[in-house]
Amino acid sequence: MSFFGFGAGPEIELILDGEDTRNKVEVKNEDGKIEACPLYFDGETISGQVKTTLRKGSKYEHTGIKVELVGVIEVYYDRGNPDNFLTLHKELARPGDLLQNQLFKFEFPNVEKPYETYTGTNVKLRYFIRVSISKRLSLIVKEKQILVHTLAQYPDVNNSIKMEVGIEDCLHIEFEYNRSKYHLKDVIVGKIYFLLVRIKVKTMELAIIKRETTGTGPNTVNENETIAKFEIMDGAPVRGESIPIRVFLAGYTLTPTFKDVNKKFSVRYYLNLVLVDEEERRYFKQQVEQTLKICLINLYMCA
Repeated sequence: MSFFGFGAGPEIELILDGEDTRNKVEVKNEDGKIEACPLYFDGETISGQVKTTLRKGSKYEHTGIKVELVGVIEVYYDRGNPDNFLTLHKELARPGDLLQNQLFKFEFPNVEKPYETYTGTNVKLRYFIRVSISKRLSLIVKEKQILVHTLAQYPDVNNSIKMEVGIEDCLHIEFEYNRSKYHLKDVIVGKIYFLLVRIKVKTMELAIIKRETTGTGPNTVNENETIAKFEIMDGAPVRGESIPIRVFLAGYTLTPTFKDVNKKFSVRYYLNLVLVDEEERRYFKQQVEQTLKICLINLYMCA
């Protein structure tokens, strides 16, 4: 028996329309457990049902039942100040008594979902549906997470990246990548051309680096993560030698590039070229990928 009201609180079940047939994406929650979340796109309607179940012979007095669709950015080191960039709500029931099991329908039509779901090192952007049954001194809440992916058109301009770098009188190389923008299932094709080699190079590596930036000004925090690393040469190159590069992105966990999302965070990708000489000294050059971004549709669709 509840102290304030009649009977124990009802159980809440949140059912989304078409959930069984909708594509799902597996994500890891904060407890480390894998959860399969339904996938939505910008502009899609989100609808479903809320089922309340009472214990047999009981009733529950409440001050209102509502459902909310929430989009929020949470910076881990500032959890007390979440940024709710999307909040929609529907009143399902006015104050009164739940006398029996009930089913409430809801719909959020053609919802604009401006940002992609993202879970990073220091920040999380998530969407969820929350049902709450309130009473004077208590609140029963049920949440269900959904994933949102954004799609983009293939860019009209997608120039190659070409740059010459080196150490004066010691090393001079030219590297070229076929494009500056890639979709997440793409292949990076390029080459490294040695114009001058006067140091004893032992190996050459290429890495994809993900950089997550949160905060602004003096409070800016950068976190780098090596997504993949490849040895593309073993042995000393000679002048005039050309090393081909071919990197398949489909096998790696990548996100789109995010630029200043709601003035909270950014995510960029770099190609990091490193040469190691026989004395284990490392020479490197980072080239920003303008983006490793989604340029084609249906990149996130699951089987």
